[in-house]
Amino acid sequence: MFDRLTSGFSAALKALSGRGHLSEDNIAETIRQVRLALLDADVALPVVKSFTDAIKDRAIGIEVTKSLTPGQAFIKVVHEELVRLMGEESTGLNLRAQRPVVVMLAGLQGAGKTTTAGKLARWLIEKQKKKVLMVSTDVYRPAAILQLQTLAAQVGAGFAMGDASEAPVAIARRALTEATLQAYDVLLLDTAGRLHVDAEMMAEVSELEAAIKPHERLFVVDSMAGQDAVNAAKAFNEALTLTGVILTKADGDARGGAALSVRHVTGKPILFVGTGEKTEALELFHPERIASRILGMGDVLSLVEQVQTQVDQEKAEKLAKKISKGKSFDLADLRDQLTQLQKMGGMSALLDKLPAQMQANAAAAAGAVDAKTLKRQMGIIDSMTPRERRRPEMIDGSRKRRIAAGSGVQLPEVNRLLKQFDHMQKTMKKLAKGGMLKNMMRGMGGRMPPGFGPR
Repeated sequence: MFDRLTSGFSAALKALSGRGHLSEDNIAETIRQVRLALLDADVALPVVKSFTDAIKDRAIGIEVTKSLTPGQAFIKVVHEELVRLMGEESTGLNLRAQRPVVVMLAGLQGAGKTTTAGKLARWLIEKQKKKVLMVSTDVYRPAAILQLQTLAAQVGAGFAMGDASEAPVAIARRALTEATLQAYDVLLLDTAGRLHVDAEMMAEVSELEAAIKPHERLFVVDSMAGQDAVNAAKAFNEALTLTGVILTKADGDARGGAALSVRHVTGKPILFVGTGEKTEALELFHPERIASRILGMGDVLSLVEQVQTQVDQEKAEKLAKKISKGKSFDLADLRDQLTQLQKMGGMSALLDKLPAQMQANAAAAAGAVDAKTLKRQMGIIDSMTPRERRRPEMIDGSRKRRIAAGSGVQLPEVNRLLKQFDHMQKTMKKLAKGGMLKNMMRGMGGRMPPGFGPR
């Protein structure tokens, strides 16, 4: 997340690491590099100027305490200004209104509005315990209505049917009537987008707002859009009077300019961040955590929350008890661990939240297992019989060849997985003797400790 900003800031802040004090001279070069890092990340020029001026004013003559080096004191200033720039902590949607509360999503085509609608519906259903009805007024994009209907079914939301031959306002009004009559808590309205801002699109969203009077009017923006996102934000804010912003695709190779620019340009809070393709990949926006990630400090709090919500604690306890009683860790147990890892977005999603200085070591220890590798490893185990999973020692040469053929991989890959498993099994037996494993796995939320995963 925000790779360019992170690498740019890291390079800029290194220059101060050996300084004995902060002065205008030694700060000037660092601020110049910070400015270049922001411009490279497509942060809007007015935002760059405001941000660097604020850092300069605060940093020159700052009192460095005994507990901080000059470099650390400067990073503290940069972190605080990043947080201030990105705005307040998000608490989610404002649902304090007569139901059905209408939430309208708007933005350019390709920003991820429809996918975000599915994620938001899931968040409302699972986190807020709301009954949600979804509707699409995108009568221009082929299969847009069907795509939203599919997402609604996936997340357990209702869906109000519409037809591409109808006017968007007519579809929205009928959906509002349906939401009212069937006692839905929230009506989630997905609107049409265009490749560029145009008068027709702005007129349409303004007409929808006037007809439906949505309580929340959210601008959905692609984190990788750069300067285009700033121009679109201005246009939508003028047409809709936005109440909030959702950043999408923050898990990609994002420059991150949108995160720093949109809040400044619209004056509206960033409420959510999309961090993947799955419907659960939506996080509340925490500016302090994002600032820490931009500065290479990681985001351990989000990592802990992710583990707590996505790890099956009951299975973790059962596994810990099983091994502590002297029973062997088998391949079925490994399959469960790989499933847990996959649910959390794979190893890369977890490493992204670690501090920069820990990522290389953690990646090496965990083998940098990507999504494709995880899938292949799970396929190998799925090609085994239940008896083979319980008793891996019985897997001889002929069985290995059968498993390789069944899972569509080469024989060396099967051998590699079995060798890694053997190492894990022996290590866990040693830890189980002193009761260390049970405490360790509890503390890790049931996940394998670093270095235990397949390499």
